[in-house]
Amino acid sequence: MPTLVSEVSPPSPQPDSPSRHVTATILLACLGVFVSYLPVVGVSVALPVIQQALDASTTGLQWITDAFILPTAALLLTCGVIGDLFGRKKMYLIGLALSCVGCLVALTAHSVVQVCVGQALTGVGTAALLPATLGLISHVCPDHRKRAGAIALWTAALGLGLTLGPLFNGLIVEHADWRWIFLPTLAIGALTVLVGAFVLVDSRSDRERHLDIPGQLLAIVAITGIVYGVIEGGGAPGWGSAEVVTAFVVAALALPAFVVVELRSRCPMLDMRLFKSTAFSGAAFVMALTLFAQVGLVFSLSEYFGLVHHASTWDIGVRLIALNGFTVVLGPVVGRLMHRFSPGLVLVTGLLVGGIGALLVNLFDATTGTGEAALVIAVFGIGIALAMAPITTIAMNSLPRRLGSTAGAANSALRQIGSALGPAIFGVILTNRTLDTLPGHVAASGLSPADQGQVIGTVNGVGIQAGAFLHLNSGEATGQALAAYGASFTDALHTCALVGGVGMLVAAAVALVTIGVRARAPHTETESAVASQPAAGAAAIGETG
Repeated sequence: MPTLVSEVSPPSPQPDSPSRHVTATILLACLGVFVSYLPVVGVSVALPVIQQALDASTTGLQWITDAFILPTAALLLTCGVIGDLFGRKKMYLIGLALSCVGCLVALTAHSVVQVCVGQALTGVGTAALLPATLGLISHVCPDHRKRAGAIALWTAALGLGLTLGPLFNGLIVEHADWRWIFLPTLAIGALTVLVGAFVLVDSRSDRERHLDIPGQLLAIVAITGIVYGVIEGGGAPGWGSAEVVTAFVVAALALPAFVVVELRSRCPMLDMRLFKSTAFSGAAFVMALTLFAQVGLVFSLSEYFGLVHHASTWDIGVRLIALNGFTVVLGPVVGRLMHRFSPGLVLVTGLLVGGIGALLVNLFDATTGTGEAALVIAVFGIGIALAMAPITTIAMNSLPRRLGSTAGAANSALRQIGSALGPAIFGVILTNRTLDTLPGHVAASGLSPADQGQVIGTVNGVGIQAGAFLHLNSGEATGQALAAYGASFTDALHTCALVGGVGMLVAAAVALVTIGVRARAPHTETESAVASQPAAGAAAIGETG
């Protein structure tokens, strides 16, 4: 299969460009990632409303979330290479434009399928935006300390999008149709396109790059197969169905084939030899596991507050604000902590705090108050805030600056793979655990045998969301049924919290072993070292961070 080879890159702005240009580039990069993440949690907290409006199943709700995340994860690496080839500014603008188109499609949706199509287009836009923003930052910030500060701001902008999305959407859903939740991203994205087109200066890789088409296709097949199998396996088809088994078999074949293709490629999309760096490998694993826990718990808590507490979209956004809000508030503080101590120490501390916060969700029951819930979520949020910027900084600093876009793409791809698996696996846990524990809680509720059968039949037949809207013959019976359903769903939430908390504690152990807590010098390379490397594809061999 032919590959696309870049020509010699035209001169691009040097890192010593005026500080005004550097500041503008960082601000626009932050605005780009803000636009990318504005709909992520915002759409998640609106899922109960979307479910009622479109009569969506649990599987349908999971696909609304994963329709955004899947193309983001699958296309990030290729978008990073395309940005290196043709210009990061171009990919930045294309990404924003695609995000706007996707929001416009979802804004006019009258079915789950159309919402998923809009989410998928927005996900493709995000795949273009994320490596472009990190590549632009890396280009104008060659000094590792300035780059760490810029990445801390970038992470804070990401957190701001995750924080404000639910609040924007809560206000919109309370005063307008749910479809308008896609308007803020559309409006801000369109404005940012106009500003970026005039303000940003383009940059490209200073080395020859190729578009690795076989690797890209295999990556898409592997990622899609895994996530599709998990979502559908927990739904009506079941784990033993032909389509689910086929999805896992295809993914199992595509994943090793991807590794083989990348090892043999002259210029791979994801050079497997990058993982010889223990710092990069550790950061990659920790990134995926942390986002798996974070996005999975956001999905689970959104469903818990909406279905058990019957909270409005605005109330859900307020209750979850601490989860991502601390990433914004503590962003500058985290940057200074990384300078004073080390990114590794801040990372391990954050993962430990986040793991404890996730495990504390096991204290929740069907009647947990807003204040108690906010305190627990705040502990988890502080841990996430302490962990996110160091992970990105460690991954970026473990590679040479000329690989900034590639490192950013790999870093973001792993972030999105974890994000895709989060709602997929946690959604399966919520469904299966709720259905498993419901008969016991219903039997102990005092309901008559006929009412017990009606409750269990409704939830099993329609879906676990139906349990939040049960109506029996009397008010007393309805109250008993809702209490039993709330207890069952809370049991499922506890299992999700256990998985997420243990996952973050495992990530802390991995970070401690592979990255450590001592200060590490950023990657440096000499001209002779660069010259000694083979062709472009081997430029990142043997990095040790």
